[in-house]
Amino acid sequence: MNKFVFSLFIVFLFNCDICHTIREYSKEDVYKLREEVKEMFQHAYDSYLRYAYPYDELRPLSCDGMDTWGSYSLTLIDALDMLVIMGNYTEFNRVVDIVLEKQNFDTDINVSVFETNIRIIGGLLSAHLLSYKSGMKLEPGWPCNGPLLRLAEDVAQRLIAAFDTTTGMPYGTINLRSGVPPGETSITCTAGVGTFIVEFGTLSRLTGDPLYEEVAYNALKALYHHKSPIGLVGNHIDVMTGRWTAQDAGIGGGVDSYYEYLVKGAILLERPELMSMFMEARVAIDKHLRKEDWYVWASMLRGHVTLPVYQSLDSYWPGLLALTGESDTAMRIIHNYHSVWKQYGFTPEVYNLGTGEASTTRESYPLRPELIESIMYLYRETRDPILLQMGEDILRSIQHSARTPCGYASIKDVRDHRKEDRMESFFLAETTKYLYLLFDPDNFIHNPGVHGTIINTPNGECIVDMGGYVFNTEAHPIDPSMLHCCHEPNQGINISEMHRIYQLLEEEDNIKFMSMIDATTVSNRTIPVTKQDTETEITSNTENTSNVSIKTETRTGYVNLDGSEREKSKNESLGNILKEHITNFYNNSKINESEKTTTEYLKPNNENVDVDDIITPRTQQEVSKIQPPSETRAKEALKLLPNVIQDFLNSDWKSKSKCEPQHMLERIRKEKLYPDHPDVGKYELLLTPAQSFLQRISLAGEFLNKKQLEL
Repeated sequence: MNKFVFSLFIVFLFNCDICHTIREYSKEDVYKLREEVKEMFQHAYDSYLRYAYPYDELRPLSCDGMDTWGSYSLTLIDALDMLVIMGNYTEFNRVVDIVLEKQNFDTDINVSVFETNIRIIGGLLSAHLLSYKSGMKLEPGWPCNGPLLRLAEDVAQRLIAAFDTTTGMPYGTINLRSGVPPGETSITCTAGVGTFIVEFGTLSRLTGDPLYEEVAYNALKALYHHKSPIGLVGNHIDVMTGRWTAQDAGIGGGVDSYYEYLVKGAILLERPELMSMFMEARVAIDKHLRKEDWYVWASMLRGHVTLPVYQSLDSYWPGLLALTGESDTAMRIIHNYHSVWKQYGFTPEVYNLGTGEASTTRESYPLRPELIESIMYLYRETRDPILLQMGEDILRSIQHSARTPCGYASIKDVRDHRKEDRMESFFLAETTKYLYLLFDPDNFIHNPGVHGTIINTPNGECIVDMGGYVFNTEAHPIDPSMLHCCHEPNQGINISEMHRIYQLLEEEDNIKFMSMIDATTVSNRTIPVTKQDTETEITSNTENTSNVSIKTETRTGYVNLDGSEREKSKNESLGNILKEHITNFYNNSKINESEKTTTEYLKPNNENVDVDDIITPRTQQEVSKIQPPSETRAKEALKLLPNVIQDFLNSDWKSKSKCEPQHMLERIRKEKLYPDHPDVGKYELLLTPAQSFLQRISLAGEFLNKKQLEL
């Protein structure tokens, strides 16, 4: 009984202490903090332009720049939409012109599929959708087209080959020019598989191409299909086999944005099955990972705790719960997370819950946004002033310990606040943005649906800018109303028709090649083409081409131009066909004495020769026994041909197998590896008690189309 009374006394003191230390914020106080954040962003942004551009990131201690994720001026693209949010339209328009003029993603570099998607594609899409607010001249038919949208789609097309796997889950790395790099590992983290539906879904809804949304959705279904019997997913998976290679389950690094995109994808794209997937996962998470409003890591198979730690990346979770209307639970969790911030002035990457200390190997704070992200979401819902105080705590820590003359530096060790020479692009894209929006209650992003803008589109009038913005995991806001201004994704291209076109193009290449071969022979010289049961001949006489034998694939095999069938030649490549032409030419041509050329002397005593024998003259003894042609000598033989034919052959006419996106889409639809979720049509799952600034989508449901409402 005494212990119980003592516990109540401690709780009373703690609560009273909180009550007496909560600061009251007037509107002027909040605006003052907003202006301080604006100056913070401006200092970091100007420093990047002055010292680091066109490199990816700023080094704030060295006052220079470096490339990190892909050498495409990452920070500039990541910061674009923040300029619109702050109202700096002149700078936004200037930077857009620079990006459109100088940005070229056709480069031979390997990049992270995950990072390129959330930072580059997400940044370009958000800038495209917000561009009308800056007064920029828009193309007719915007937002369904525009240069920023085309640039975003160009990048997506370069990433799409990563999804060409046996499971539909993407590789982690891609070469922007050539696709999946040779020898690339098939091991990818869970977040690297499940963090595409927001950006790719937006692309499909704006362009009408279903490819992007379907491959992203298929990857989400793959993860759902491979969850453990107790409903958890691991940290890393083999995208070719579906085997989990890291079986620790958690909500933090390597997994985080998978859960985030289930919720945001459901809201943005009106896919209730994604919300149902999240709700199922939430039950398993609360049962096995939640320990007194902290979340730990556990075995995905049995739920046994493996790592009793809090990660800085976990801090997104309260904000995610707020999106589903669970603000009470989220508030308890965020108090725990903020207590770690108060202990060190920052949240370390890993905090040991057993010892109550920062991990000795993961003690840094790279200016992460997740804690302030959740604070912003919760404040929009609860208006609790303690959240403003938490936000000011974060602002004060960064200003005091991270600011440098050339920007803001990561904190190498939260225990002594030593600095590290790096400012990642997400500091401008996320951390400053969430801080700014926390202290700017009147920002257009917070519009609860009380006003909008009517625009004309190819599909008629459309109302946009009514709030309900959905942020991707890099804090790039997407206006969901604009996704309904364009067309729903169509059914794609008829793959059979595409195959027929490819076939015709290949036939055309063969015809063109055969013509070039004929042009190199002596006029009116007859050359047998193949050694069939019935000899077929071609002549260089352009008036007689009816007997030209070409390689044409049909259901029954090979045919001649006149339609007659012939057997499929064993020499399928143009290089082999060429070799056969050259060999037959030298073995069958009859050269007059006056027409003697070097070629005659390559045939000692009229012996038959192989194509390889034309490299150097041989004596009778050397050619008494013709050896099978070698690949090396065949390549040398090609050098005797005209340059135009050499160039054609060297271009690798029969290209290596590569990803054909539309074929991949057709295969996904045909194979149906993963069955549809049973809650596909349960749109009531979207009507969650979410916060007011999302109510236009999740509560009122204005954007559910007529077909869905009928269901």
